[in-house]
Amino acid sequence: MTHNTFRSGVYLPQFGPFGDPTVLVDLAVRAEAAGWDGVFLWDHVVSDELPIVDTWTTLAAIAQATSRILLGPMVTPLARRRPWIVARQASTVSRLSGGRLVLGVGLGSDESGDFSRFSEPVDPKVRASMLDESLDIMRAMWSGNPHHHNGTHYHVNLPRSAPEPHPIPIWAASSTNNPAVLRRAKTCDGIFPNPEDHTMSPEDVATVATALQPTGNFDIAVAGNASHAWEDPKNIDLTGLAKAGMTWWMESLIHFDPLELSLEVVDAGPPHTS
Repeated sequence: MTHNTFRSGVYLPQFGPFGDPTVLVDLAVRAEAAGWDGVFLWDHVVSDELPIVDTWTTLAAIAQATSRILLGPMVTPLARRRPWIVARQASTVSRLSGGRLVLGVGLGSDESGDFSRFSEPVDPKVRASMLDESLDIMRAMWSGNPHHHNGTHYHVNLPRSAPEPHPIPIWAASSTNNPAVLRRAKTCDGIFPNPEDHTMSPEDVATVATALQPTGNFDIAVAGNASHAWEDPKNIDLTGLAKAGMTWWMESLIHFDPLELSLEVVDAGPPHTS
C-alpha cells in the first residue's frame, strides 16, 4: 500500500438513519479518529426518509467536536436560501472550526420538493442566475469591503465591515459539463462533478481538468464507493482518478444502507491506492 495522493472525505445525507444530529456528530468524531480528511453533509429541507436535520446547525456541532477534519455542506442550493444568511452561517462555522469549512454550492434538486413545496423557483436557469448573484454577495460580505449590488434577484447595500479571519473555499457542484457550469467553477476554489447516473471515471476527470486547466490549490472532488468495508466493494481506479486530477475522494454513504454498515465504512478509514 502507498499513501494517498489525494484526500478522502465522507459524503452523506442528513436524513433517514443519519437524521439525528448526535449520530452525525459521533460519525464525524469517528471519521477524524479513523484518518478521514473531511465530513460533508447533503443539504435538504424535506425528505420522504424521515427524520431529517438541519445541515448548518449540525455542522456547527461537528466543528466543536472535531479538531482536524474539513467539513461543510455538499451542497447548499443557494437559490433557496438568502445569500446573506448563508454568508453568516458559513462565517460562523468557519470561525468555530478554526478555518476548516469548505462551502459546496450548486443549483440543488427538487426531487424531494425542496423548491416546489415552498413555492421556490424550479427553473434551472433562474436558479443558476440566483446562484451567481449569491456568490458575488457572499464574497463581498466576507471581504469586509463596501458593496452595492443591484441584480435581477437581489438588491444589497453593504457598509464596510471586518473581513473574515479565515478563507472560505467554495466548491461548485456540477452534474454536467455545461460550459456555464464550468465557467462558474473557474471562479471558485474547486469543483464537485457529480453525475446522477455513474461514478466519475479517470477519463471523465481528465475532461473536466482539461476544460478548467486548474492552477494553485484548486480541488476536484469525486464521489463514489471505494471502501473495502462495503459488502460488495466497487472496483474504483483511485490511482487513475488521482493521476487525472482528482484531489478529493468522497466516500458516499447512502440513507438506504443500514447505519451499522455505514459506521463500519467510516471506522475502516479512507481507501488507499495500491
